[in-house]
Amino acid sequence: MGIAVVGAGLGGLVLARVLHLHGIEAVVYEREASRDARGQGGMLDIHSGQRALREAGLIDAFFAIARGEGQDMRLLEPDGTLLLQEDTPDDAPLLRPEVDRADLRALLLDSLPEGTVRWGRAFRSADNGLLHFADGSDAPYGLLVGADGAQSRVRALLTDARPAHIGKNVVEIGIPDIDRRYPDLAAMVGRGTYWALGDGISLAAQRNGDGRVRIGVSFYNTPEDWFATSGIPFEDPAAAKARLIELLPGWDSRFAALIQACDDTVMPRSISTLPVGLTWSSRPDVTLVGDAAHLMPPTGQGANLAMLDGAVLGQALAAHPDDFAAAVAEYEREMFERTGAAARRSAEMHEMLSSPDAARKLLAFFQPG
Repeated sequence: MGIAVVGAGLGGLVLARVLHLHGIEAVVYEREASRDARGQGGMLDIHSGQRALREAGLIDAFFAIARGEGQDMRLLEPDGTLLLQEDTPDDAPLLRPEVDRADLRALLLDSLPEGTVRWGRAFRSADNGLLHFADGSDAPYGLLVGADGAQSRVRALLTDARPAHIGKNVVEIGIPDIDRRYPDLAAMVGRGTYWALGDGISLAAQRNGDGRVRIGVSFYNTPEDWFATSGIPFEDPAAAKARLIELLPGWDSRFAALIQACDDTVMPRSISTLPVGLTWSSRPDVTLVGDAAHLMPPTGQGANLAMLDGAVLGQALAAHPDDFAAAVAEYEREMFERTGAAARRSAEMHEMLSSPDAARKLLAFFQPG
């Protein structure tokens, strides 16, 4: 009765990789039909997660695909005032490099033995040592690890907690091939993150490794059903972008130019989190990693914490290969303390970003004193 991981995200894959290095077999069940079934999102800021990659024996391979220049940042107020510009020297240490999520996931997948990930296996429930999948199949397990993200189905085996909306709604847009098509905008955004905040709104533009700039326009202090009343016609991309610009009254015209240059992919996303400091009574046969365990506001912590979860749990299982209960209890003690502190910091950052003078507060955060 072995280790079953539900979800082939970063946390589940790091866990499988660390276990593999210790000669412990795990099977990862993923609902997606293949590794290329869908896009994996944008860039990730990897800092504390580097420890997990070291324990997974992948740190050198990670540095080979990481973008040091992605550490650049420009911070502005809505009227276009530049508050901060940080340009990373070419020889700067890779303390917080950016990496494309798809590239990092591919690195982890390629590090696992063939057959470790079972694609097209959508988890539905578990009981009596059996996993039940949507296709009607079953699989035995001794330890079930829920690495199945924000809407985790495994979570219900441990806690009644569910994600709750935190008053933030995001419209995601982007500009492909920006250097060739819009060189002036490319120069304005720079090599990393271009961030304007104020009035309960933020616009964050981030350079991706494939030449695309991903842009998120976030509206804070808004209800969960805000998209229904926002007047943004998502079925009409051109009109949706025009409405977005209307929702930024008084903002510098450069931000409107960024939005106008975006392609027709306009996606709404509501932000929810789990309760800060969530815990549960330990069970010997089930535990959680990543967003399934501690979904937080998107402030650059999620991927790092998920990978650390996978590494810490993997090391605990390697130390107690014949005692799942001891390994899970050891992991959860460390995880609850580490992620509880991170959740409190993320909540404080969310509160800062939602304030009217968010840009000035963020400047003080980056340059204390």
